Amino acid sequence: MKYIDYVQLSPLEKFTHKLSSFFTNLPKHIGNFFSAIGRFFVRLGKGIVNGFSNYGTRFSKGDGATKLSYLVMGSSNIVRGQYIKGGIMLLLEVLYFLFLFTFGFKYLGKFGTLGDTPTQSNMDPVTHRMQRVPGDNSMLILLYGVLTIVVTIVFFVFYIINTKSAYHVQKLSESGHHIPSFQEEMKQFGDEKFHITLLSIPVLLISIFTLLPLVFMICIAFTNYRPPNLAPNNLFTWVGLDTFREVFENKQGANMGSTFLALTEWTIVWAFFATFINYFAGMVVALMINKKGIKYKALWRTLFVITVAVPQFVTLLIMNQMLQLDTGAINILIESMGGQQVNFIGDDPLTAKITVIVVNLWVGIPYTILITSGILMNIPEDLYESARIDGASPARTFFSITLPYMIFVTTPYLITTFINNINNFNVIYLLTNGGPTATEYYQAGHTDLLVTWLFKLTMSTQDYNYAAAIGILVFIVCASLSLITFNVTKSAKDEEAFS
Repeated sequence: MKYIDYVQLSPLEKFTHKLSSFFTNLPKHIGNFFSAIGRFFVRLGKGIVNGFSNYGTRFSKGDGATKLSYLVMGSSNIVRGQYIKGGIMLLLEVLYFLFLFTFGFKYLGKFGTLGDTPTQSNMDPVTHRMQRVPGDNSMLILLYGVLTIVVTIVFFVFYIINTKSAYHVQKLSESGHHIPSFQEEMKQFGDEKFHITLLSIPVLLISIFTLLPLVFMICIAFTNYRPPNLAPNNLFTWVGLDTFREVFENKQGANMGSTFLALTEWTIVWAFFATFINYFAGMVVALMINKKGIKYKALWRTLFVITVAVPQFVTLLIMNQMLQLDTGAINILIESMGGQQVNFIGDDPLTAKITVIVVNLWVGIPYTILITSGILMNIPEDLYESARIDGASPARTFFSITLPYMIFVTTPYLITTFINNINNFNVIYLLTNGGPTATEYYQAGHTDLLVTWLFKLTMSTQDYNYAAAIGILVFIVCASLSLITFNVTKSAKDEEAFS
């Protein structure tokens, strides 16, 4: 469609055209996304190949001290006067091999099987009592095995740094340049390398408290870590992709497949309504507050800020009590007015789903109001003045100026909110606890999202492998959806302008 034809369309026709274009081009965007992933891995592979090539080049061109550094870390630095730096590298190597021989090999040796000696109970011939004989602990083998692999990767990084440093000081020595002392190199971390100083501690903490547990959780998804294979009394083993296959299957007594598909459908529906109803309703309220002639604007904004200031879990727990069938304040009010009580969150799945969406309006709209209020005040007044001169109606002004500007600015916020709602644990768990109960589902209720079902699988039935597999699938979907959607929006393609 030509631009001249597009501008003559009505707002509804424009929206329909954009929506149709989005879905028409979606296969192309998905293809581009996976092509980009492929190009990333190609570049990664080339980088690894070049790294090994440079590693060999440094060794072949290095002198005796540099070659010795490939075996004894820090040798080249010590020989050329960098005693402290060389000593630190040598100490790292010694500590690593001490860790490996006294701790790491013990668990790496059993990492492939996750243990082969189960815990047993034997009769003591003297006391004639059953004694527990501890065997292998698959959980510790997996955890410490992953830890050893991570430590080995970190050590390898320092080892490569050591070889680069060895060859670098050799070149400085051969060319007659000054070899910096340890103090001079440390000063760089307060100047041109200050970013490394600032980021080192956060990266270390993220690696310990985020990446290591994440890798461990991913590994759990490829095991049969669920009853009756629970550590430490029993062993669990690697099962490959069997866990992911079982998530989509319906076995006797465990309707995993139908439960997963039903909850995925409800999760997407919930995320859509929870995101866009809150967004547009919050925008409308913000427009009303910012409209010229409205008095006490500061008061209305303050009231919504107070609403946000109340902890969300407090609001949800109060709403849970207010919606109870016999004792809830809302049903008591309905009954006092001659009406019939409504079981908002008890029996009917559709009623419960509508209820959580409506309650989420109270929780979510204030955030949208606060965000959109600031953006609305930054829309150039000249645009509205020109629209009024051209005779545009308020509706035409909204759809032609306000809404496009808002969507342009808040697209990243919309994507983030949608993903957050997919993983919105609080609203569902604290309001309905996933109910009403669904006997046809496996350990889930009608309003459970995938994230609350994952929690129940972990805490109630200890199906850790299923929970880990579902977590990985949710992450893949959320990450792909976020990247694809954001990269096709105008916010990503034209960050510097709005038209």
